[in-house]
Amino acid sequence: MVRNALLSLALLGAAIAPTLAADPRPQGPGQETPAERDARMQWWREAKFGLFIHWGVYSVPAGTYDGKQVGGIGEWIMNTGKIPVARYAGYTKQFNPVKFDAEAWVKLAKEAGQKYIVITSKHHDGFAMFHSKASPYNIFDATPFHRDPLKELAAACQKHGIKLGFYYSQAQDWHHPGGAAIGGHWDKAQDGDMDTYLKTIAVPQVKEILSNYGPIAVLWWDTPEGMTRERAEQFLPLLKLQPGIVTNNRLGYFPGDTETPEQEIPATGFKGRDWETCMTMNDTWGFKSYDHNWKSTKELVRNLVDIVSKGGNYLLNVGPTSEGEIPPASVERLKQVGAWMKVNGPSLYGTTASVFPSLPWGRCTRKGQTLYLHVFDWPADGNLVVPLVNEVKKATLLARPGVKLEVEQETTDVVLTVPKTAPDAIDTVIALQIEGEPKIIMPKGK
Repeated sequence: MVRNALLSLALLGAAIAPTLAADPRPQGPGQETPAERDARMQWWREAKFGLFIHWGVYSVPAGTYDGKQVGGIGEWIMNTGKIPVARYAGYTKQFNPVKFDAEAWVKLAKEAGQKYIVITSKHHDGFAMFHSKASPYNIFDATPFHRDPLKELAAACQKHGIKLGFYYSQAQDWHHPGGAAIGGHWDKAQDGDMDTYLKTIAVPQVKEILSNYGPIAVLWWDTPEGMTRERAEQFLPLLKLQPGIVTNNRLGYFPGDTETPEQEIPATGFKGRDWETCMTMNDTWGFKSYDHNWKSTKELVRNLVDIVSKGGNYLLNVGPTSEGEIPPASVERLKQVGAWMKVNGPSLYGTTASVFPSLPWGRCTRKGQTLYLHVFDWPADGNLVVPLVNEVKKATLLARPGVKLEVEQETTDVVLTVPKTAPDAIDTVIALQIEGEPKIIMPKGK
């Protein structure tokens, strides 16, 4: 990830946006019809919720270099602190994540209600988190750990029915000569030819991760610094190794399948495009020992609902420690979100965006003739006003499925009589079954 959301959006706007409309070629893995693309994207569109994992050598310094806390996000410490290549590479000798348990991570994601995992196979620091033959600078060859965690994670994902995706920094690489660096190089050891770097490191490593760990469901590119059309094109044939793969819009010059707003939720989503908000639980992607600014479970659940109501997916991040543990605060929140999802998951999985331009009390998702009303602000008078004129067949609380709500049909609204106290203080979900296509009459000014 980049240092902050503004930098990320600026980079993407400069490097990608001007070229998208001008490129008429198919952007999926090979030529495909719209129906074939819909079939390839179906699982992703239904999943709604994924786990992002930023894990690497940066978890060793954990935000501190030479006894001083380095500002910015944890995985950028090499760049932000201008740490020399050799000095940073020395951290690999201390990287021994013996507490890593792939199955525990996958079970946690499953308990949280997440359907897929995307993990950093190589971040901007150039260190591969898999056994790479293209470079010895990897977790198997360069650390005391001498294991391939991505292979273990792939096996656990297959066992528990979780889709697996890989993040790969294709352009930025602060270790290998010729790799790009936002802001420029700070160590002569980084200097070299970018085309040679791509040919000998990046392209071979992408081939490795797409060949040796399948099936791979997602390939998540990042920061196309220095990428030209010709450079980006080298990666496209590799996608055929995983015909069903979903890619994002950060390769450079090619739109991929998904938009990737970072640390923000777009007000109206992206019309005509699949999209996914990626977001941290605290202020960093990679582990920082002193970052304790955690989002509440309430904020995480409502973010998820807000995103899904606008047609997107939520990729929520954790940053494991150098010992291979997901921070307890992250574990606690994921389990709490999972408890909410156990009751209310049907209101998100496989749904489409809200039929309402806005709702003063919450959000809405849809599955066929069922509208799921997500009530954030519970009505004090016990009457929930829905700007809908359809006939309502049934209204029930997901938390209390045996209890039917009283429904009053008015000229421009449906009014539901609800309990005085919200069954769920974070988000109470009402399943509203209607006749026909939704007919909305929004109040003036809405």
